[in-house]
Amino acid sequence: MVIAKLFVVFLLLQMMSGFVFRAKGLSMGYYIMSCPMAELIVRNTVTRALQADPTLAAGLIRMHFHDCFIEGCDASILLDSTKDNTAEKDSPANLSLRGYEVIDAAKAEVEKKCPGVVSCADIVAMASTYAVFAAGGPVYDIPKGRKDGRRSKIEDTRNLPPPTLNASELITMFGQHGFTAQEMVALSGAHTLGVARCSSFKNRLSGTVDPNLDSGFAKQLAKTCSAGDNTEQSFDATRNIFDNVYFNGPQRKAGVLSSDQTLFASARTRNKINAYAFNQAMFFLDFQQAMVKMSTLDVKEGSKGEVRKDCRKIN
Repeated sequence: MVIAKLFVVFLLLQMMSGFVFRAKGLSMGYYIMSCPMAELIVRNTVTRALQADPTLAAGLIRMHFHDCFIEGCDASILLDSTKDNTAEKDSPANLSLRGYEVIDAAKAEVEKKCPGVVSCADIVAMASTYAVFAAGGPVYDIPKGRKDGRRSKIEDTRNLPPPTLNASELITMFGQHGFTAQEMVALSGAHTLGVARCSSFKNRLSGTVDPNLDSGFAKQLAKTCSAGDNTEQSFDATRNIFDNVYFNGPQRKAGVLSSDQTLFASARTRNKINAYAFNQAMFFLDFQQAMVKMSTLDVKEGSKGEVRKDCRKIN
């Protein structure tokens, strides 16, 4: 009897989540009739790219985040600048983004099978999930059906969280997009992959060294920056593996960015840092749920968007 009741609750939750997705024009099987090979094509393209260059996993996840936080998940990050408009991708906050060629390759392959059907926004979202899995992270699915936006302006990128924010500011900024403090910490765990450039953390080393920074780690960062602003520093010791090692850094006062370390300095987020550092399974579960939620931010429906033929320009 108890099992039967639990099963009914599970079905109701599935129905409720499906209703939410459909209300946004999204569904898990969106392309099952119109382009059944779409997901396989994107997955294979991402897998080949990551086999050749594992560092692209971090780039694809970051691209999805930078896309969704500006005007919603609509592939606005992919649009090239024109003589009349400077696009998001040319903002200083986005100049280090990588993986555009992977999205282009996936789009080209999908267009051969199903021309004009699969949006660039969906490809970006799908690519991020496959990047997480390929790097050793959790397996999860996201709803599809996003349309591509027609707006991409450099001034909109002021809404991206800079690496200098403290925990309260991060909670406020993420809260404006509907995320809880816990979800914000889980999403920050994406820093388990990739690197930061010296220009993003050198402020912690000039003048009075950040008191929340371990002295030995401060010397390591200073040595990194001695080679120039573009010198890279890994967020953790396993830069190409999706795990929970990132959360050990703030515990040791070795968070690379101010925005990393502040999550441990604040009582409002410290408990989640400790929990994720101790329990990788908990981090994986919370991360995938937060990523699914992020993938549905302000999606375009119907005439509010389009399916681009070329991800770099509007039709």
